[in-house]
Amino acid sequence: MQGVLKFAVAATAAAVVVASAPAWAGKKTDTLEMAYDQAPENVDVYYNNVRIGVILGQTVWDTLLYRDPVTHEYKGQLAKSWKQVDDRTLEFELRQGVKFQNGEDFDADSVVYTLNYVADPANKAVTQENVRWIQKVEKVDKYKVRVISKEPFPAAKDYLATTLPIYPAKYYKEVGPKGMNAKPVGSGPYKVVENIPGKSITLEKFDGYFKDSPRPAAKISKVRIRFIPDGQTRMAEVMSGGEDLIMNVPKDQAEKLQAVPDLQVVSGNTMRIVFLQMNTRDGTPAPQLKDVRVRKAIEHAIDRESILKNIVGGGELLSTICTPSQVGCTHEGVPVYKYDPALAKKLLAEAGYPNGFEIPIHAYRERDQTEAIINYLQAVGIRAKLNFMQYAAMRDQERANKAALVHWTWGSNLVNDASASTPVYFGGGADDLSHDPQVKELLDKGDHTVDTKARTEYYRKALEIIAEKAYAVPLWTLPVYYVASKDLKFRAYSDEVPRFWEMSWK
Repeated sequence: MQGVLKFAVAATAAAVVVASAPAWAGKKTDTLEMAYDQAPENVDVYYNNVRIGVILGQTVWDTLLYRDPVTHEYKGQLAKSWKQVDDRTLEFELRQGVKFQNGEDFDADSVVYTLNYVADPANKAVTQENVRWIQKVEKVDKYKVRVISKEPFPAAKDYLATTLPIYPAKYYKEVGPKGMNAKPVGSGPYKVVENIPGKSITLEKFDGYFKDSPRPAAKISKVRIRFIPDGQTRMAEVMSGGEDLIMNVPKDQAEKLQAVPDLQVVSGNTMRIVFLQMNTRDGTPAPQLKDVRVRKAIEHAIDRESILKNIVGGGELLSTICTPSQVGCTHEGVPVYKYDPALAKKLLAEAGYPNGFEIPIHAYRERDQTEAIINYLQAVGIRAKLNFMQYAAMRDQERANKAALVHWTWGSNLVNDASASTPVYFGGGADDLSHDPQVKELLDKGDHTVDTKARTEYYRKALEIIAEKAYAVPLWTLPVYYVASKDLKFRAYSDEVPRFWEMSWK
């Protein structure tokens, strides 16, 4: 663990020495250059689960409502007003005069077609948890729609303000998700002018962005995002002036870069949670995980506080699988597994594994954290072999029941409600590796109960069972470190969305 940490620090320190007098090209050309580690699997928001896809979704498209990232107040975005008709129906009065980036008019047809299409399971939206609550969307007139949920769904406004962008109906009918990926069309402050899959995406300020939006029009003319998986390469690029902005920089490297005169380092806690999920399904690659003593041994084997302090460098320890700020999330009454390697070894011996065993572990980001976890598991005899890959590839292996331990991070797609976190991994869907019927029933009730106190109690009981049966190791909330040119004026938000439309040059 410490060896990994020292190597990263040494590599960064060496890079600092050679990075003299960088030439920041972005300001001169009014083009913000950004490097990111993961490429989106599809620019169509509904067929993507990678954070950069969420960022693009917020940048290129608009939603019916807008949620202020600081106050969490709802404002009208594509809708100018709304009302709750009954416990399952929201009615929206839509803005008039809004145009999409291809010139198509926005109206009720755009809302009805988009949401009904992605809510239909036959169309296989990747983000099913975001749309499965929708029963149907009805057109009342040209500028009025009703969104009807299958059951009472108190988080509906939060989803409609964050993860459910509206597409141009005529264009989307014609091209579908594949066409939307190839040539995205939205109504947001930036439009996509070039998409080279796996390589880069270039955005250009949309001069026709509607003036009544709660979001300001973009100030910087262009944004180019390059996808560079290697962290050291991204670091070298930002230090040489080849990039103006990178994010998700490891703590130790970010601290070193504070010494570079032409750079700024900005950090803050986020909604993103980190946890280690254990596959107990039939056919799991690690049948050892079916024994609760083995799962509890893994809980006790990991020194979460040490990793949080020395490697993560911020955030807070978790006791349950949800973001602490989310409505319905609670840590009340759940068991907490303290770091105790001796107890971990004892539990393994009782389960019939006095010499430990080998097991695969999958991860897609925060590799230094995964390697630290592996070292702690090794110390009690669990020999974990790392499979590190792009998110989509890892998710596909997990869904095919080919993953045993999965090191997840989850940002809830911006939704500040527990329905967007815990049920994704324990509600019976594709990413549920335990399939506990009691947990699923409690989460379903929590998702569809209007009374806040009752909702929290359902979630609390589900979270307590998840912890008691040790289906996953809750780790920490993840802070994000940004490194940027000192010429760039920007603000970090807890939802991990760089708001390009707010950015400007100093």
